[in-house]
Amino acid sequence: MTVQIAVIDDWQDVARDVVDWSVLDSIGQVSFIHDYPADNETLADRLDAFEVICVMRERTRFDEDLLRRLPALKLLVTGGMRNAALDLKAAAALGIQVCGTDSYKHAAPELTWALIMAATRNLVAEANALRAGLWQQGLGGDLQGKTLAILGLGSIGQRVARFGQVFGMRVIAWSENLTAERAAEADVTYVSKQELFEQADVLSIHLVLSERSRGLVDAQALDWMKPTAWLINTARGPIVDESALIKALQKKRLAGAALDVFEHEPLPRHHPFRTLDNVLATPHVGYVSRQNYQLFYSQMIEDIQAWAAGKPIRILT
Repeated sequence: MTVQIAVIDDWQDVARDVVDWSVLDSIGQVSFIHDYPADNETLADRLDAFEVICVMRERTRFDEDLLRRLPALKLLVTGGMRNAALDLKAAAALGIQVCGTDSYKHAAPELTWALIMAATRNLVAEANALRAGLWQQGLGGDLQGKTLAILGLGSIGQRVARFGQVFGMRVIAWSENLTAERAAEADVTYVSKQELFEQADVLSIHLVLSERSRGLVDAQALDWMKPTAWLINTARGPIVDESALIKALQKKRLAGAALDVFEHEPLPRHHPFRTLDNVLATPHVGYVSRQNYQLFYSQMIEDIQAWAAGKPIRILT
């Protein structure tokens, strides 16, 4: 019997061309689905025929209710080895195997630095002015000698720290688990949380979203920041108190924010982040690169092949 395989969350309609899915022809039929997430009833109607579903990161939430509505589902495959949108405990109880993939480690740090450069040098406004027939509009900011504050010095934070060092920035860091010794290993200065926000010229967030990090960048933290400072978030939207950030930006209490992630995604059509002139926003493209998608999808295919052979790999528990 042919296995029905769905590749969902393919918002850009790129999945079918990134890798060769025909290698799964002997296992089943692959369908590519481009719809955005919806309520569980709609999702169940959309996905009820599929035994295997490939998901892209955390775009669609598979909670216990949705999983119970999908009795045909036998295998969930996600991009990455961590996906907070999947209820792994419920999946296990329902006999649904969950497997992941490796991640290309450079996509998110590179996007972070692109946002920092574009924001501080006012590149979007200058480029748009040029298209409109105008010429130089203002003064961009410099990074040499400024302070880059890293909130979360994990693998991505360390890469961004190295970029800052190459640009001649002073790099400081803090997180609840970070120690002065671990910071020193990356040639980064360990500071307190308040010092991190107070001293930052550019503050870049690189934490994993958890109950502890949710809302960590709150009104108090934003109050500590300089009015000339930029906030950069390529991690997860809910780490920042969105309403507090909107108020700070509306009152021009920060130079601005460069954001790739949001509380709700896709970002609602009339959201203030779409119109505030001190916001540079991109549609969660930190991991959306050709190399990363090739890695994700090629390993999803490997996961499906291994599962079909009765020897699943890269199991998430």
